[in-house]
Amino acid sequence: MTNAQITIREKKLGLLIRDARMAERRSIKECADAIGIKPGLFRAYEEGRRAPSLPELETLVYYLKLPISHFWGKETKSDSSSPVELLDTSRLIALRQRMIGALLRQERNNVNMAIRHLANETGISPARLKAYELGERPIPVPELESILAVMGSRIDTFFDQSGPVGQWMTSQRGLQKFIELPEEMQNFVCQAVNRPYLELAMKLSDMSREKLRSVAEGLLDITL
Repeated sequence: MTNAQITIREKKLGLLIRDARMAERRSIKECADAIGIKPGLFRAYEEGRRAPSLPELETLVYYLKLPISHFWGKETKSDSSSPVELLDTSRLIALRQRMIGALLRQERNNVNMAIRHLANETGISPARLKAYELGERPIPVPELESILAVMGSRIDTFFDQSGPVGQWMTSQRGLQKFIELPEEMQNFVCQAVNRPYLELAMKLSDMSREKLRSVAEGLLDITL
């Protein structure tokens, strides 16, 4: 991304953040407190003058019950109204910041790219990139997107997977997939009497092709 593209991305991100906050009827202070920053900085995020880091964005979507894909795709917000567990946001964000830095360094090493080359391609100074990789500074999302674009990587591979926010996002994706199923399949899944069939399907899905062929041949021998 060029500097102009990063600026445009910051503005778009700000509008999406404000839209999400307004939809949930939350104040700037409430959202700022939820992700452990000052209201003035959150306002700067909404106005596109600054951009949140990925850990901050993950914590915000968790707080607002919003799928993170809202900021990259066209998914609507989840209608779930389940309560959100209180998190130690400062500790969580700091940990995620270090994890993302380590992943970024690993990704750069995997593509055999010198940090100076990455700096030249993104316009971000080598010192700042090193601070990002060491987890010493939060990476604004548009800059992270720019860095990953140069390395040919996708941002969704950096989303939280195992933490409380990641587990919540996984459950929301599962719910969204269930909602997208045809109505007759939803009804089938919801009936307790069909649970043995679902468990059987899960076991079959874990089998190798050779094992499945053996099971199919065995069924044929029984029925013929």
